[in-house]
Amino acid sequence: MATKPLSASAPLVPASRRIALAAGVGVFSLLMSPVLAPAQTASAPILQGQVSLADLAERVMPAVVNIAAVTTSETRGRTLPQIPQLGPDTPFGDLFEEFFNRRGQGQQGQGQGQAPQQRRSQSAGSGFVIDGSGLVVTNNHVIGDANEITVIFNSGLRLKAEVVGKDAKVDLAVLRVKHDKPLPAVKFGDSDKMRIGDPVMAIGNPFGLGGSVSSGIVSARNRDIQQGPYDTYIQTDAAINKGNSGGPLFNMAGEVIGINTAILSPTGGSVGIGFAVPSSLATSIVDQLKEFGETRRGWLGVRIQSVDDATAEALGLGSARGALVAGVDEKGPGKPAGLDVGDVITKFDGKEVKDSRDLPRIVAATPVGKDVPVTIMRKGKEEVKTVKLGRLEDGEKVQAASARTPSEPAKPAVTTALGLEFSPQTEELRKRYSIKEGVKGVVVTKVDPNSNAADKRVQVGELIVEIGQEPVNSPEDVTKRLDALKKEGKKSALLLVSNPQGEVRFVAVAMN
Repeated sequence: MATKPLSASAPLVPASRRIALAAGVGVFSLLMSPVLAPAQTASAPILQGQVSLADLAERVMPAVVNIAAVTTSETRGRTLPQIPQLGPDTPFGDLFEEFFNRRGQGQQGQGQGQAPQQRRSQSAGSGFVIDGSGLVVTNNHVIGDANEITVIFNSGLRLKAEVVGKDAKVDLAVLRVKHDKPLPAVKFGDSDKMRIGDPVMAIGNPFGLGGSVSSGIVSARNRDIQQGPYDTYIQTDAAINKGNSGGPLFNMAGEVIGINTAILSPTGGSVGIGFAVPSSLATSIVDQLKEFGETRRGWLGVRIQSVDDATAEALGLGSARGALVAGVDEKGPGKPAGLDVGDVITKFDGKEVKDSRDLPRIVAATPVGKDVPVTIMRKGKEEVKTVKLGRLEDGEKVQAASARTPSEPAKPAVTTALGLEFSPQTEELRKRYSIKEGVKGVVVTKVDPNSNAADKRVQVGELIVEIGQEPVNSPEDVTKRLDALKKEGKKSALLLVSNPQGEVRFVAVAMN
């Protein structure tokens, strides 16, 4: 497989289509032979103040490795379609019969495909040794489901590797090789100390050209490239290409502050926008893979969403911050701790939650079973709840649906407000919009396309469960809650909107 090129072949291509993996190719091949520029007869001038990276590269390069991964799978030959019995009077019947008989599909039912065959595919990437005993870190996508993995050192040493553990969510893997002598190794540094503009150096195996060094700076931090729940990539302009995946990104002290993983490119080659998993995220995962052979992430058991300015105003937060709880897992740790829909989590285990992206990373890095203080804002007041953290991997196995109580009979009135038309739940509306049994709220039966609610993507057939963090069970409840919010001086109404299947989200709608 290939470093994720974020293949941006056109400006409007969705982000999910712009990502390509940066693991390399097993064979370096070109459709046309490259034309090499003539060699320079004199050394290029040295820019004033430029520092050579030769000493640094020489020191760390022995610990950077190429990784060859071979996957063997069973495949069958192509099965040709069945054809009817061909008689002597069929036009071109003799020709068809000869054609299919040659390929094992004659008139006697021989067309069942060929015998299973072994298919081998090979990919190449990069990695680095973190322990002299033989522990190697790379990307998960570099090795995939390979049956055979070989680690190749710059010295030419080749060692077979076994998988210690791998994590698809952050795209990391730990391998183990055995050698009779200690292997050269490098250490992780603190990526949190890196600043935009700091110099960095990448070493890897681009296009099968092992031991290639490139340099650049930290272009940005905390990049979300829509590849997973814990995206917080370092962006760099150091040249990263196919085959650099899994290779190290060094600071000037020779410490690994990132694992090169993805590139944004319209061509598949480097255009100066590369992404690396920061060491601050990678180290805890590597430690778990080393110790357990798998990840053991913390689990809070809530579904969250971002807080925008309108939502912050409606909740009385003052400014947009924290993670808004949009759902609580009935079997998750947050439920018995007292977390509820509408709470805004502002701190977790003493760490500030600036926005919703922060919370999953902080929770995942917190030890399973720990009693954690969680600071929330509830109806304008700060509270602290204590949660005994569960394990995410266990929670993912439990997909039990939340038990819901039946809705109370609603009054037949219809109300129009906020550019929406509200109606009580009726048997006819439940059938029309396929509303799941037990889902509460008033039904949205009309949306003004010019309204703020339409801009916030409230749709016909959805249900309003709460307004201003108070439940609404009828159109009359909607009117009362909106009047109360206006008297409180609120400019926006915070709606808890449910889809017909019961999945909810918060939407702040202007009341002007």
